[in-house]
Amino acid sequence: MVHLFPTMATESPALGLLLALSIAVALGFGSAATATVYGIPDNCKRLECPSYTVVHSQADFEIRKYQTALWMSGPPLKSTSYTDASNRGFFMLFGYIQGRNSRGAMIEMTAPIMVDVDPSTEPFYNSFSVHFYMPRQYQEGQPPLSGEVSPRRLPTNRYAAVRRFGGFMDDSNIAPQVSMLRASVKGSPWEASLEKTSGGGYTVAGYNSPFEYMDRVNEILIWFN
Repeated sequence: MVHLFPTMATESPALGLLLALSIAVALGFGSAATATVYGIPDNCKRLECPSYTVVHSQADFEIRKYQTALWMSGPPLKSTSYTDASNRGFFMLFGYIQGRNSRGAMIEMTAPIMVDVDPSTEPFYNSFSVHFYMPRQYQEGQPPLSGEVSPRRLPTNRYAAVRRFGGFMDDSNIAPQVSMLRASVKGSPWEASLEKTSGGGYTVAGYNSPFEYMDRVNEILIWFN
């Protein structure tokens, strides 16, 4: 599924992945067996988090393969501000997990909260979609429903280039982190795939509540096939 160059492995996604990983090893970029540099966020030791396989890991970025899973998603929100849109989207989801759903069910908190950021054709605006990972008990069955949020199987692309950083996320520090991730991937076996698939969009993942001030974990993810 990883296309190293535009003309490579167009007929066999599995062959494309094997070729990409083989070349990555030859160039010193690692392999599917590479141990992760980032490690597991502390909150994922006590909360349920989505599973993934680390394909490659180094100090400034990581390549992961994710399994599709059930998430609850808010509607796309147009805004000039990540902070504004993520807060509005999260409070819809927070109401859902606090019992504002078809069963009145209280749903355990999970991590991370993910926010898709898609460039808009309108000047100054982007489109933001906020997602909540559903606990294991709802992964195979019908989750409680709501008129505000809806279930989705995510991710739609299985691979992600990931950059981790700390502190509180806001409109001042997300864009620089996205730029640094794109710069880190340049020259790697995954550069062409990211440029072909992402279309300028990216995802922001936050693993901590607003009340946790120390050792915060945030990630930028750029998805690709």
